[in-house]
Amino acid sequence: MEYTVKPRGVCSQSLSFEVEDNKLKNVCFRGGCHGNLQGIAALVEGMSAEQVREKLSGIRCGFKNTSCPDQLAQALGELLDAKE
Repeated sequence: MEYTVKPRGVCSQSLSFEVEDNKLKNVCFRGGCHGNLQGIAALVEGMSAEQVREKLSGIRCGFKNTSCPDQLAQALGELLDAKE
């Protein structure tokens, strides 16, 4: 199942991903720092949702209170919390 969220407080306009057998796939950021976000998407491909959440949570972009990686972690957190 594909999940799509609208990130808040960052440059990217949308974030979509799938979780299959608790593994991330097809992570796609639209907008933002294209090269960096492609790199993040490639690095998290196949990782567990919990591991990605743990590694990316709290990352900040410049003076912002969040970042695109943090927004992915928050979206995964909401998804994981809903499954409990």
